[in-house]
Amino acid sequence: MVKKKLKQLNRRLTQEERVRHAKIREAVANVFPAKHGATRKTSPPGIPTRIRAARESQGLTWYALARQAGIPNQGTIRDIEQGKDVKLSNLKAIAQALGLELELVEAGK
Repeated sequence: MVKKKLKQLNRRLTQEERVRHAKIREAVANVFPAKHGATRKTSPPGIPTRIRAARESQGLTWYALARQAGIPNQGTIRDIEQGKDVKLSNLKAIAQALGLELELVEAGK
């Protein structure tokens, strides 16, 4: 038996498919309700918060932003938003993809 590799199919959903998917999501939410008191962690102040706010305002997921910035790992976006150390080149690429600019400023004395 010969296995064939399937190429990824990218297309917009039809209105009928959107409605069907919304019904499925609603049914799943009824069967598996969200935990009470479950909240997302807030990002540390400064760069992590600014990156997260810019990403969310543009409606981008971690995955979409990583692709747009040319970074192979979406975990890098998560790490930045959680205040973890990342490569400067990755931070610069992400900021640029969001239309932001990194700048060093002299600390107040």
